[in-house]
Amino acid sequence: EALPIISVIGMPLRCSGKLLNCAAVVTPSASDGIYFVAKQHLPNYGEFYEARQFTPFDMRGEGKNFYLDDFGWVPSCGALFNVKEIPGFRFGVEICEDLWVMDPPSNELARNGALLIVNCSAGNEIIGKADYRKKLVSVQSGKTLSAYLYVSAGEGESTSDLVFSGHDFIYENGTLLAEHKPFENNGELLITEIDIGRLQYERRRTNSFSTDFIDNMYNISLFPRDEEGNLNELPIDLPETKLTRGFDRNPFVPKDGNEMTARARDILTIQAMGLKRRIEQVRASSCQIGISGGLDSSLALLVCAEACDRLGKDRSFIHAVTMPCFGTTARTKSNALKLCEALGVRCDTVDITDTVRSNFKDIGHDESDHSVTYENVQARVRTLVLMNFANKENGMVIGTGDLSELALGWATYNGDHMSMYGVNCGVPKTLLKYVVRYYADHIGTEEVKRVLYDILDTPISPELLPPDEAGNIAQITEDLVGPYELHDFFLYYVLRWGYPPAKLYRIAKEAFRGSEFDDATILKWLKNFYRRFFTQQFKRNCLPDGPKVGSVCLSPRGDWRMPSDATSRIWLDELETLNGIHIVPKD
Repeated sequence: EALPIISVIGMPLRCSGKLLNCAAVVTPSASDGIYFVAKQHLPNYGEFYEARQFTPFDMRGEGKNFYLDDFGWVPSCGALFNVKEIPGFRFGVEICEDLWVMDPPSNELARNGALLIVNCSAGNEIIGKADYRKKLVSVQSGKTLSAYLYVSAGEGESTSDLVFSGHDFIYENGTLLAEHKPFENNGELLITEIDIGRLQYERRRTNSFSTDFIDNMYNISLFPRDEEGNLNELPIDLPETKLTRGFDRNPFVPKDGNEMTARARDILTIQAMGLKRRIEQVRASSCQIGISGGLDSSLALLVCAEACDRLGKDRSFIHAVTMPCFGTTARTKSNALKLCEALGVRCDTVDITDTVRSNFKDIGHDESDHSVTYENVQARVRTLVLMNFANKENGMVIGTGDLSELALGWATYNGDHMSMYGVNCGVPKTLLKYVVRYYADHIGTEEVKRVLYDILDTPISPELLPPDEAGNIAQITEDLVGPYELHDFFLYYVLRWGYPPAKLYRIAKEAFRGSEFDDATILKWLKNFYRRFFTQQFKRNCLPDGPKVGSVCLSPRGDWRMPSDATSRIWLDELETLNGIHIVPKD
């Protein structure tokens, strides 16, 4: 019985009296199921003498077929191989030196739809070559938006003059997925999954990627045809693949500490330089910022301080305003004031309680009714105060909302949603705290560090509802909209890679297996994510300007253009019937 395995095997072949260095692509069928790809570029320098034995194959000169002495006419090296069971999937083959030249065959293969490039190599090992080899494949994989499977000869080859290390690895769009390091291949299989949908999405998204189908590329099926030439599709059972590659729970956050430090520094610089340029452009006389003692407003204040320093201005240029009301706790108010003092910025306290109550009276709202109106009036009054201060001082109101809040619409329309420049709009919540910690550890004074660490330890809350009897925060954001760790995971894979709901749910289960989030909880908040993401687009469509800092961005003027009345029904329906089974999440 044929197994659903496609093999690529290196071998020499006689062709019209010449010897070609070839790779044989062997399909599951023994009859009419073998094809050949010939090497185009033969190294004849240093330790390499391939031209002594082999003839280079000119794909353009030879045409679509060539005559093999032992096999007759077969498809030439321009072949693209299709797998019918995976719609849109094609792969191509190049051999060793083909990759190392200025215009590798894989360029043309990728331009014509190959999502996977297989390279059969017999490259020897010398000092430094392994790292160079990986960099070469990483760049080629990234340039061609493809996966690249590189396999090399290893132990068992002659060691008369050269040593072969068996260095094997697989890259996907520039990212290493799996590797047998040099001399560590003990005959084990190198196994991983290639995300075909992710590569297809990236090619669709990247309109500069060339897909001009060249005439001499020969498309063939990897499955045999019957006597009449009709495609005989070999029945192959393709069950759901057991995943071996991992998915980071926090895809926005680098695992490596040094990389995280560099990332935080770059983010802070982008934010500060964006704000600096805007201040210069509008000739603002001050920055007006509402400071609550929470993470978002704290980072925005730090960005203001950095921008102010780069402008060569005294930090009194920054006017921070804390506006306590019904939900403000002593801890957050104290931290807000201490941070302002430690940074050397101007700070005023404006108690908005009377103004809010006056507005309640104007609209006939009962103060004991703690509905969304009770909360949003406070948020809009705070924005009113800041806008009026800006008007008075010829200043700019600095927005504090982050990327995660924008995705979920967790902002009061024309309240904290509105500003004159939103410095945090490109920073997701799970990453934001690391930027604050970076400032505390590497830039701030000891007092700034102490205050920031207490802010980092404070529960995330808008503080729009009264505190509990002990005076502690009673309104916890993640209890209402869901864990930001989950939402940032969803946000990354939906916006960056275009994952559909079922696929996203599947990898989320894998990523969070063994965590506090069981499958039902993940599904519950995934549905909530899609529901909120669609219904809250009207807020994003009138966002203030703000700097993009990463690959995921929700600017309605740039990365994310979406109608406000788009519906989430198709996405939610897919989640309701995963694998034909209706899944009811736990409350």
